[in-house]
Amino acid sequence: MALTAIDLFCGAGGLTCGLKQAGFDVKFGVELEHVTAVTYRKNYPDHFLYEADIRTLDPFKIMSDIDFQPGELDLLAGCPPCQGFSSHRTRNKTSSIEDDRNDLIFELLRFVRVFQPKVVMIENVPGLAKDKIIEQVLNDLTDIGYKVGPLSLQVKNTAFYGVPQRRKRMILVVSKNGYVPEPAIISPQPTVRDAISHFSKPEESNDMLHNIIEKRAHRIREMISLVPKNGGSRKDLPKEFWLPCHIRNPNSYRDVYGRMSWDEVSPTITGGCTNPSKGRFLHPEQDRAITLREAAALQTFPSDYYFSLQRGKDFAALMIGNALPPSFIYAHALKIKEHIELSTVELRNSL
Repeated sequence: MALTAIDLFCGAGGLTCGLKQAGFDVKFGVELEHVTAVTYRKNYPDHFLYEADIRTLDPFKIMSDIDFQPGELDLLAGCPPCQGFSSHRTRNKTSSIEDDRNDLIFELLRFVRVFQPKVVMIENVPGLAKDKIIEQVLNDLTDIGYKVGPLSLQVKNTAFYGVPQRRKRMILVVSKNGYVPEPAIISPQPTVRDAISHFSKPEESNDMLHNIIEKRAHRIREMISLVPKNGGSRKDLPKEFWLPCHIRNPNSYRDVYGRMSWDEVSPTITGGCTNPSKGRFLHPEQDRAITLREAAALQTFPSDYYFSLQRGKDFAALMIGNALPPSFIYAHALKIKEHIELSTVELRNSL
């Protein structure tokens, strides 16, 4: 039988996607935002989804709903909202700013206390790993009965785990039965070429996420055309195209209006991933930003993964940029699966 998992704060389903690829049966998800929930349901129509604020949910009732007993669940996983720890909002080098969503990680622990899963996996931005909140989380997990070791909490680059993208993430994995082994680093790393070179030109595509036509002013289109192919930067542009802020400080926001390089990993895919004024999001060759479909591919979503356009292109880009890269989760989920299966065999042999 497949090992079981639940995905709290499931978003558009990147974590669920990686877990399913590793062979887990995801019993349900929790997501508050409606269009994001629509996206999750479309991709996982057989999963139950609680479209609600997790603070209003009763884990005892949910455990009864899915007919589980304490300790029966194999993996409880989740990525609580991370805005309070995001580097985009903590530029003064503090680990976090005041945000009422910072405490949602303790809602995840509330579910842990009730479900008593064999393994817990928490994923988030690197800023959380430096905040005092994580110390309380680790202490609480220890008190509940999980083994916390020196490698339980790490900040990792997803590019080492099958994601063609330079993206650092915090990952915390703890078990009641020892320590979960580390996945091997993948080499060579997949590149932008591996991820998106096979896509047709957007105007030749029938994919709604790939054929949205850009609407840009003539000057911006001309500027984009002058950025050198395959890794060029705005610093390579004639000075007449430099913005006043770039003239004053040439080293500020160096990736803005930059092109990706075919044979390197991409920069971090963010919610602004289809806007070249937000980062190095220009296609390596074509005079345009990457499309939503290409951004999803760089996040390692399957080529037919659905993202709702009910709230427009920008919100779809936000869902993609906020998602967990499935391949990163897959690499760790395989090791969790291996650990649980080995622990189960050892337990049976000891009886």
